[in-house]
Amino acid sequence: MNNQRIIEHLAILVAVDTQNPPRSIDADNQIFKYCSQVVGKDYAIRVFDYGDGHVSWYATRGKPRILFNVHLDTVPVGEAWTSDPLTLKLSDGKAYGRGACDIKGAAACLLTLAEQGVADFALLFTSDEEGASGCCVKKFVDSGEAARYRQVIVAEPTGSEAILSHRGFLSVKTQFTGVPGHSSESRTLADNANHQFAAWAVNVLELAGQKKHSADDPGACFNIGVVHGGTKSNVIAASTLVHWSARLRPGDSNQEFLDQVRACAPQDANVDWRVPFTGSPLPAAGQDDAGAAGFAADHRLEVGQPVDFWTEASIFSAAGIPALVMGPGHIAQAHAADEWVALDQLDKSYLQYSGIVTRDD
Repeated sequence: MNNQRIIEHLAILVAVDTQNPPRSIDADNQIFKYCSQVVGKDYAIRVFDYGDGHVSWYATRGKPRILFNVHLDTVPVGEAWTSDPLTLKLSDGKAYGRGACDIKGAAACLLTLAEQGVADFALLFTSDEEGASGCCVKKFVDSGEAARYRQVIVAEPTGSEAILSHRGFLSVKTQFTGVPGHSSESRTLADNANHQFAAWAVNVLELAGQKKHSADDPGACFNIGVVHGGTKSNVIAASTLVHWSARLRPGDSNQEFLDQVRACAPQDANVDWRVPFTGSPLPAAGQDDAGAAGFAADHRLEVGQPVDFWTEASIFSAAGIPALVMGPGHIAQAHAADEWVALDQLDKSYLQYSGIVTRDD
C-alpha cells in the first residue's frame, strides 16, 4: 500500500516540470497545489514566493520538533534519455525520471507519510536548490521559523544513510584588468591581464597543493573552470575573467580561504572579486556534529561517511540548528540521463522517516 502510494506521488511530482534553470515556477505552480491537496486541511500551509522562481511550501501539523526539508527543483533534462524524462517509468525495481533520485523520491515518501495521520509533522519544500542560491532556506532561517526545530533532516541522495558532514562550496568570478596596447611595448609583462592571471594561478595552485594531506587527498578541491581573456597575440590583454571554485572540508572557512586566494594576486594587479555563491561545509564553521550525531543514535540511523557534495543542511547548521542529510538514492544517479532511484530505497527511506516521527511523538 505505502509503496504504491509513494510511486503514485512520485509519478505526479516528476510530471511537473521544475527544471532549474529556467526555474519557471511561482506560488501557483501545480506542484505546490498537489502537495497541499495531499496533506489536506489538517495542516497549516504557507507558501512564500520570493520572486524569480524562489518559492517555499511550508506545511505543519501539531507541534513538530523535527523539520524535513526537500527541494523540488531539478537540473535541466539534458540529452541522451531513452525514455520521456517527465514520465515516471518503472523497470527492474527502479523508478526512472528527472528528479526521481534528486530528490522528488524523498518528497513522495514524506507525502505518503503525511497521509497516515502523523500527529506532529513539518515539511519545507523549496524550488531553488539546483540554482546554488539557497535563497528559500536562507529566508526561512532568517525569518526565525527554523529556530523552533531541534533537528532538521535535509533530503538528498545518500543511500538512506545519515550524513553528518560534507564539504562546502565556494564559487568565485575573478576579473583581472590590464592596460591594452601593442605587444611590443616594454610594459607588456606587467600590464597584460593574462599575465596577471598567470602569476596568480601559479601562486594559488601552490596554495591549493598545500591543502592536501596526501597524494590522493583532494585538499580544497580547487578548480579553475573557465578562463576568458585577450583578443589577439599581438595585443596586450585588457581583461581576463576567471571562474573558479573550491570545496572545503568541514570546519574550514570559505572566507578565510578566499582571503588566502586574494593574497595570491600580484601586488600591483587590478583585480575584482565577485562571489556568486558561498555555502559553508557541514557542520558550518564554529559548529560541531554532536547534536546531529546524538539524534542519529537516538533514532538508530545508520551514519555514513562524509560526502563531497554541498547541501543546504549547512545553512541550518550555520544558524546553530543541528542538521543531517538523508534520503533515498545515490549521488551517482543524480543529474544523469535516465536518472533513477531504486524502489527498495524509497521503501527504506519511508520507513526511516516514519520511524523518526513515530519515535519523536
